[in-house]
Amino acid sequence: MKPLRIVMDTNVLISALRSNQGASFQLLRRVDCQKFQLCLSVPLVLEYEASAKEIVLETALTRRDIDDVIDYVCTVAEPVKIYFLWRPVLRDPKDDMVLELAVTAGCDAIVTFNKSDFLEAVQFRIKILTPKELLEKIGELP
Repeated sequence: MKPLRIVMDTNVLISALRSNQGASFQLLRRVDCQKFQLCLSVPLVLEYEASAKEIVLETALTRRDIDDVIDYVCTVAEPVKIYFLWRPVLRDPKDDMVLELAVTAGCDAIVTFNKSDFLEAVQFRIKILTPKELLEKIGELP
């Protein structure tokens, strides 16, 4: 079976960093499982980093730990350059950035906790899934 191509919204990464109990953490643990291919752009990595550093005092993680996680995600993800902007499609420009990456990379899904923010993505034939829904879809739900 061909791996699903996905973009992980920043809220999923932040959830995984805050707690090792939920589906977002399980998804992050499986980021190199060969059942899905994470796609990244430079702007999304910068957003990951900025958002993750904002919560460092709320977690047991150090800034170095966060750098290590993001570095690892960058190592296993497929880098994608954005040449064409689809904006504005969504209400939030940061969500537009995620959608543009998904469209450019030919992704099957955007993984997010804020499904309602991406309703317009259906016009691009991109599914909007929660981390739990993605884990179920790839047969990795513990």
